[in-house]
Amino acid sequence: QVQLVESGGGLVQAGGSLRLSCVASESIFRFNAMGWYRQAPGKQRELVAKITSGGSTSYADSVKGRFTISRDNAKNTVYLQMNSLKPEDTAVYYCNAPLRAADYWGQGTQVTVSS
Repeated sequence: QVQLVESGGGLVQAGGSLRLSCVASESIFRFNAMGWYRQAPGKQRELVAKITSGGSTSYADSVKGRFTISRDNAKNTVYLQMNSLKPEDTAVYYCNAPLRAADYWGQGTQVTVSS
């Protein structure tokens, strides 16, 4: 059973920055890709950013140029650097790692951006 543990969320003013971390219980080389999703109250969960095992990245249009996803294979960790945060970025952020027929999720970390 793969475990994903997120951290780094918190309360920040608009324009500020946060860095989220997702630590996996196993080598992240096992996963073809890992991603960050978010879910705001009353809204569906949406993909924010994704990174492949080869290091290719993709982003939702709403965060392009502000967020950066990266990975440290030695630490089994995926990061999400969030800059120029906006109130509309407020959500619970989840780490995701699909593996074969399974889909692993972390418990989520709250990000709140005040105006």
